[in-house]
Amino acid sequence: MKKQTRILFLLGLLLVLIYAGMMGYQVWFDRKASNFTDEIEIYVYPTTSLKDVRDSLLLSGSVRNERSLRRVFQDMKHVEVGHYRIDSTCSSMYVSRMFQKGWQTPVNLTLSGSIRRPSDLARRIGRQMLVDSAEVASFLTCDDSLKAYGVDRAQLFTVIIPDTYQMLWTSSVREIMDRFVKERDAWWTPERQAAARAQGLTPQQASTLASIVDGETRYVPEQPTIAGVYLNRLRSGMRLQADPTVAYCFDYRLNRILKSHLLVDSPYNTYKHAGLPPGPISCPPKSCLESVLHPVSHNYIFFCADPAFNGTHRFAATYSEHLANARSFQNALNERQRGRK
Repeated sequence: MKKQTRILFLLGLLLVLIYAGMMGYQVWFDRKASNFTDEIEIYVYPTTSLKDVRDSLLLSGSVRNERSLRRVFQDMKHVEVGHYRIDSTCSSMYVSRMFQKGWQTPVNLTLSGSIRRPSDLARRIGRQMLVDSAEVASFLTCDDSLKAYGVDRAQLFTVIIPDTYQMLWTSSVREIMDRFVKERDAWWTPERQAAARAQGLTPQQASTLASIVDGETRYVPEQPTIAGVYLNRLRSGMRLQADPTVAYCFDYRLNRILKSHLLVDSPYNTYKHAGLPPGPISCPPKSCLESVLHPVSHNYIFFCADPAFNGTHRFAATYSEHLANARSFQNALNERQRGRK
């Protein structure tokens, strides 16, 4: 009888140890073991539920032990809004804490291409960040909002330099603007400020001129030459007579600029008003800014599109040379139009 009791006791003890070992292994696995095979990217919106997040992870096909993930999610109360990236080093417990504590992975906010209006910028931000584009547009067109950054609507694009910015997906409009200003200040090094002064410009004026260069061409090798043309005009007291500024006056709705358009009454019309317009007519890329700071030195005053329609320009130092270049382009344009009939 004693022997049977002892055996039963030992069997019971063994079962307890096995159970404790299993529980201990579960705890260890949940807390320490990698439970994912591949990277998973999750966006948690304000309407995303805890169940939605769990199911997305389970359906990803990258979870090693589904029971482990279900166990830790049972104890969770909520998930924080944000962008999260899970990799193969993460345990179930780490992931649960990640979602509960909002340990976000930054996203890339990329500003590229043609950004001519605050609404263009707002749409780009709205497509890549959680913040609504309408809220961004409202902020960017409100002088009271911009006052904190020392600019108004006319000077908005002096603050923003197209680039790729890493920041939290849930950043507010003000946090996004703070980052733009921080990067703008970092870009304008003492050396670049000195380069602007050497051209007789402030950084804000350099941004304005760079936006005109951007409106003339996206062919980067030619931008320093076009910047030199406009700087020559400024120094000689000649009006800039820049077609992109006229296009800006008509909100870029013109397919072609006619002589009648040159009469528009606007401080941005550089055919009527001398000097630079009140502010940038677009968000100038770094290549245009650098072109204004380091222009090609020449005596050109005029330029027009090359009749080869290759995206380049022909430059001239005299008006007679310019007229000859303009006639060549017009003849080529007429020939092209006849060929399309």
